Amino acid sequence: MPPTKLFHTNKCADQKPHNSDFTRDSAGNADGYFNNTACMKAGVLDALEQAGANVTKGYVGKIDATGGGRTPITSSYLEAGLCPVNVHWHLGAEHLSVGEFDEHGTGPANDTVSDDGSGRRLASTARLGFRCHKYNANDPKFTKPYHWRHCKSMVVGETYEIHWPHSAAGACGTPYQYQSPFYDGVFCLDDIITLAPLNTYLKIGVQSQVFTIVNDENYYYPELMRGMIVDGDYGTDKAKYTGSTTGTSRSNTMCSRYTPITWQVDRKCHLISASSFDKMCADMKTQSDDMSDDLHAHGSRMLVADEFAANNHQRRLDSDTRINV
Repeated sequence: MPPTKLFHTNKCADQKPHNSDFTRDSAGNADGYFNNTACMKAGVLDALEQAGANVTKGYVGKIDATGGGRTPITSSYLEAGLCPVNVHWHLGAEHLSVGEFDEHGTGPANDTVSDDGSGRRLASTARLGFRCHKYNANDPKFTKPYHWRHCKSMVVGETYEIHWPHSAAGACGTPYQYQSPFYDGVFCLDDIITLAPLNTYLKIGVQSQVFTIVNDENYYYPELMRGMIVDGDYGTDKAKYTGSTTGTSRSNTMCSRYTPITWQVDRKCHLISASSFDKMCADMKTQSDDMSDDLHAHGSRMLVADEFAANNHQRRLDSDTRINV
């Protein structure tokens, strides 16, 4: 029998803020500060930098985040005092890395991008983002169905972008560290994240890594829930920039107000076994908070236009030599 969960008071529940004073509901004189907003109003930019952006080496967005003093976290999140508070993933890649995951990537047929676990393909309504270049329809590890026990509507051969939101205001080291929705985990503790002075990009960060799923145990990794893989060539070439939260409720018309936060994005696509994903979903089911809403792929936001992307992309080499790219 599975171990019994011991539930206590979840102090992170419903901590997602909606207003500039970080209140959680719309009662009283709420200003709705964190609601999505039009990216432009009367021809003037009305939002700070957005994600997911182009992370190709050399890319520079048009929002002057550097001049505004908004520099992303370039150390590890652990060194910066942040812990992971959630894991979720998107169908295809929300970011673009030319030659790795872009508009020329391939995968299973567009109208058959989910699977019920028995090999029977189902239509999906989630928006498909960019794909990797690794899919090979003639190689069985990209096409052999996997019997999914814990993740939902997943497909071998498909591209997925995993996000690990981190926060200095998380319930780090407690049974309620991991939360769904991730906003509850990010804003769990009060009086750490502030708008004045603005410190969101120093206290909130997301790790991002893109995978093509294969049915091959040579690509098994048991701790996918805990954060970005940094073994071997995994995670050695990261773009670091400030942006926003993502998802399909945002576009190049409607922007997120949960910005700026730091993004650290692996520029390379990697292979990962289906069993690694399923183990991650099994681990998610053991958490004190209910993470069932994150056991499937979310839709991908369209690529952020240059006008709404930051100009502060940075990269730290393995030698800790820091350069701008």
